[in-house]
Amino acid sequence: MRILLTTTSFQDTPGQHHQLLKDSGHEIIHARGPLSEEQMLQLAACNLQGKGGVDAILHGNDQITRQVIEAALPQLKCLSKYGVGLDTVDVIAAQEHDIPVLNTPGVNHTSMAEHVFGLMITMAKDLTTHITQTKAGKWNRITGIELAGKTLGILGLGRTGMAVAKRAAAFEMNVLAYDLYWDEARVKQYGITKAKSVEDIFRKADILSLHVHLTADNRHFLGKKLLSLMKDGAMIINCARGGLINEADVADACVTGKLAGYAADALEHEPIRTPHPFQEISNILLTPHIAARTSESVQRQALMATENLLRVLRGEQPLARAA
Repeated sequence: MRILLTTTSFQDTPGQHHQLLKDSGHEIIHARGPLSEEQMLQLAACNLQGKGGVDAILHGNDQITRQVIEAALPQLKCLSKYGVGLDTVDVIAAQEHDIPVLNTPGVNHTSMAEHVFGLMITMAKDLTTHITQTKAGKWNRITGIELAGKTLGILGLGRTGMAVAKRAAAFEMNVLAYDLYWDEARVKQYGITKAKSVEDIFRKADILSLHVHLTADNRHFLGKKLLSLMKDGAMIINCARGGLINEADVADACVTGKLAGYAADALEHEPIRTPHPFQEISNILLTPHIAARTSESVQRQALMATENLLRVLRGEQPLARAA
């Protein structure tokens, strides 16, 4: 069978996942994502290079639309996401055509939470400015803030949100969280307070961290209205999805000083399209979707994504199926 592999961290990071895929005996087609719909159509469609289409796709945040899925039929047998979020996959179209949609829950929350705190500390002490200026021979010292005693708002209390809350407790922060699902036993462990509403968490948070999946209903939900509720000088961290925010509104809030800073590991369109409104704003920090890209996390995700895919191709049940 033929497997299309697009995720770059899978391909770039050494580990057992390479041998597992090689030992399967399947033909592997390599591409480097994230790929657009047009690029996916060219790779996934039938008669690819005159050899037919692909039987499975092991992908990252590539655009797997209805058109891509239907172009790959009838040969396509499954979609295996290297990661958890499925906002770039037309899950409904896959279900209509009985194509299993697989993902890898529970493998990257440690790396994600550590990245959140890396961004948080960087903003709190303006480390980017200090490092850049000091290496340039300057000695400008900006007064930062402590995290201890600050209210950390966590929107979405899944595995990653809970891992962030666990670390916030060690930093002596006050943790306020909101989620539709509330595990009372787990939140007691870290002294998490339940916010009354989404608006409540925006009003009270000194630092807000986003950990919700992107859906059609919440795209661009974080804009002028919710930003206006926040304390002057609050900070936002987004290691979830760039589409959750209105980028123009967040940029304006950072320029006017409403926000002391915004730090993100995700943009609405990736890779970054230049010129971008965030580029020239000094209190906006960006990383290129690497929060989960650690050697340990990559290997866990890659092994699970590969095992998921191979099990389905063998007619077995995957380790995790999202749809």
